[in-house]
Order: sequence, then C-alpha cells, then structure tokens
Amino acid sequence: MRIESDRASKRCINVFFAVFAVLVLVLAAGCSRQRAGSAAVPPLVDVMEVIMRDVPVYTEWTASTDGLVNTTIRAQVQGYLISRDYQEGDFVSKGQVLFQIDPRPFQTALEQAKGNLGEQRARWRNAKANLDRLQSLIDDEAISKKDLDDATGAEESTRSAMVAAQAAVDKATIDLGFARITSPISGIAGIARAQVGNLVGPGSIEELTTVSTVDPIKVYISMAEYQYLKYMHEGGLHQEAVSLQLILSDGSVHPHKGRFAFADRQVDMSTGTIKVAALFPNPGNILRPGQFARVRAETQVKKSAFLVPQRAVTELQGSYQVAVVGSDNKVDIRRVKVAERIDNFWVIDEGVHKGDRIIVEGLQKARQGALVTVRPFTARQVSADGGATAGREDKAAGK
Repeated sequence: MRIESDRASKRCINVFFAVFAVLVLVLAAGCSRQRAGSAAVPPLVDVMEVIMRDVPVYTEWTASTDGLVNTTIRAQVQGYLISRDYQEGDFVSKGQVLFQIDPRPFQTALEQAKGNLGEQRARWRNAKANLDRLQSLIDDEAISKKDLDDATGAEESTRSAMVAAQAAVDKATIDLGFARITSPISGIAGIARAQVGNLVGPGSIEELTTVSTVDPIKVYISMAEYQYLKYMHEGGLHQEAVSLQLILSDGSVHPHKGRFAFADRQVDMSTGTIKVAALFPNPGNILRPGQFARVRAETQVKKSAFLVPQRAVTELQGSYQVAVVGSDNKVDIRRVKVAERIDNFWVIDEGVHKGDRIIVEGLQKARQGALVTVRPFTARQVSADGGATAGREDKAAGK
C-alpha cells in the first residue's frame, strides 16, 4: 500500500511540472507575439513638403552708429564757469549758449585796450599833422630834409603803434566773446564734464561737453573687400537700387531706409575689410552714437528656391543632411548643400526636389530605409516679403 501511495505522489508531481512547463511555453509565445506586433508598427514622424518660391537674398553686416558731425566743446579762454545754460541730453541749436565764464576780467582787459588805442590814435594824429605842416614848407626850403625825415618816421611809428593797439582791442573783444561758450552746430548735447565754479581754459585736458548731429545718423560697417569690389563694378556704392535696412539691438527694424555714403581710403590689411559709412534718417533723434546694430542690404533675388525648416536640417562634421520620406513611406537620408537663412528656414541649393517630404519632428526615429508613419507638420508660413540672409559666408569674412 505504501509503495502504491509513493507512486501516486510521483505521478501528481510529474503532472504538476508538465502543466507548469506548458503554461511557461504559452506565456512565452504570447509575449513573443506581443513584441512582434509592437515591432510591426512603424514610428510616427511629422513631415512637410519642401517650400518653393522666390527669395530675396540679403547680406548683413555688424554695424555701429556715430554722429554725422561730432564737436568737442572746449574753453578758449581761462576763467571760472559761472553758469551752464543747456539741458544735458537735449537738442541745442547752432549758436546757442552752453556755458558762461566770468566775463569781468575780459571786460576789464577790453576797456584797457580801448584806452591804449585812444592814446596811440592821438599820438598818430599829432605826428601826422606835424608831417603835413613840414611837407608844405619843404618846397620853400624853410626846413631841412632831416626834419622832414624825422617827422615821417614819427608818423609811421605812431601809426604802427595805433594798429597794434587796435589789434589788442580786437583780441580783447574776441576773448570777451569766448566767455560765452556756444554750440557751433545743431545737435544733441552730451553730459557736462565741468561744473559751475570750475576753472577751465586752454590748459584743461578734459572737454566741457560734446555736441553731435544725429539726423541723419552715420552708421559704420566693415565690408569685405570682394563685396566692396562687387558694388563698385555694379555702379558704385551710391547706386539708387541699393537700399539699406537698420536692425537694432532689440531686433526691431528702423522704419527709415538708408544709403551708402562713402568708403574709407584704404582696406584694413589685417582683416581684409574696408570701413564703409551709411546714412539713415533719424527723425526725433531716437538713435544715438555708440549703438550696435546690423545693416542689411538686398543683393539678389533667388528664383524658385527650396526652403526647409532649420530644425529639419542636421549638421554633422561640417556637412548637412535631411531625412526625406518617399512615396513608400521609407526614409532616405540625403546630404544637402545649404545656402542662406530666411527666418527659421534654410535655403537648400542641392539635395532636395519639388514635392519632397522632409521629416521635421521625429528625426531621432529616422533610419536609412526604415518604414515610418507620417502625419503633416504645420509650420509657420514664410512671410511674402521675407528675405534670406547670407550667413555662413559673412561669418567666414568676419562680418
């Protein structure tokens, strides 16, 4: 009986392990089918067709603003400042009084010079009258030739002294005028460098203030030599077709178009660039000297250009590539040649064609020849008046 009981127990254990093994096999098969089903679903990517349209191509340069005319105001005579007669940072007119120096020493010097002039004039008149009398007697031989020569010399000497006295009066008058320091131009006046009570004059190193004409405002750019030659071959910097835009540091565009004014006399041999000045209208004197900006000029219109979102272009070791989805929904990784930038798009010169679908989102899932599931990507449309910016070439040239 005991032997039969042991045999029954062994049979039960064998049955249990057999059932357990079957369950394991069933579960493994189910997981395998589940993984196979998951692998069969292609990854989801967002695509958009290549945009094709005419694109105005712009060239940009880094720029800085400067006054059309910058005048440093200094004291021409020495004295103590008694007043500042302008508001710092405001517009001043030509001839407007900016500072006044105590005029009393110069007024005294002028009165003294005038008194000396009167004295010298009286001496000259007396010498001239004496000469006239002697000249009337010389024909009657009533006087000697020596007396006439002495009278002539006295008249000339007193006349020279009178001229010198007149020059002293003129100088004293000018010095008195310099006590009122005026602006030689109309423009924006800067911060006063000297305060009331300071002793100022020709020996002072620091200027009193600066006045700058800022309408129009001058903008300096450093233009590559080859670009300068291109403009000169096409008719010069002053051609009417070249209109300039000024992009300010906050990204806003100055509402008034500018023009090239002149180029410097030489090319900087260390950078291969030439300094070129442009002029922009500046009503309201909003722009001030010393601001940093960018100057943009339309150089050409690229016909039927292909545009691709910048986020769809991958850079790898100096080369660029995009992922194109074919009609069979398979990925084709293509190397492309990028050109200019326009907003958030690249202009593609080589590597894409009309109607190509470019992967914009899901690039990490794209593999060469892989099957993908596509859905349209809604991108911000490029504005009709937008333009492309020549970027990489200008960076290489240091602009």
